[in-house]
Amino acid sequence: MKKNLLKNFLKRVTVTVVLFGLVTMTAFGTYYFVEKKVVYPLLYEREVLIYSDTFSLDPFLVFSVIKIESGFDENALSSKGAKGLMQIIEPTAKFIAEALNVKNYDLYDADTNIRFGCYYLRYLLDRFEIQNTALCAYNAGEGNISDWLSENSLSKDGKNIDYIPFKETREYIKKFEKTLLKYKKLYGKLLDKQKNIEYYNRATM
Repeated sequence: MKKNLLKNFLKRVTVTVVLFGLVTMTAFGTYYFVEKKVVYPLLYEREVLIYSDTFSLDPFLVFSVIKIESGFDENALSSKGAKGLMQIIEPTAKFIAEALNVKNYDLYDADTNIRFGCYYLRYLLDRFEIQNTALCAYNAGEGNISDWLSENSLSKDGKNIDYIPFKETREYIKKFEKTLLKYKKLYGKLLDKQKNIEYYNRATM
């Protein structure tokens, strides 16, 4: 009698544990799927891979900037007139177009916007050397960053910004760091980036 009771008890415990495990795995799988496909997607992967390679950028940096700037909305328009996926304002677009020898462009075109945005990120990284400083410039403008770096109270070494005066830019950097970590955690290294680039190039020929 006691043996039967013990067996029944153990069966119930086993069933409960198994069901709990299945529910937990399903919930985790759903959460992971939502994070990858909805919250932190790899949209416009072809363009990001090609132009991050062209301008020697970490593709996850580019994905993170697009996520923060427009939420992957190629038709996004800010109150300040910034357009498209990487939210480029017209004066900056004209500077980039001249550098790339582009006569006509449409900032709402995904390929053009990502190409321009990647060029500008590379330009800022080359100019300011430190990634977060370059990202501050992307958000607040080169002129403001040059002023901040020249202020001892804001920058001790003239390269890193120890205190960001603009609240919007402080929040921007926090969002960027969180988003970049998320992308790297969710996707790791993109599988053989060069093969992906070659594949996309062949697909569009």
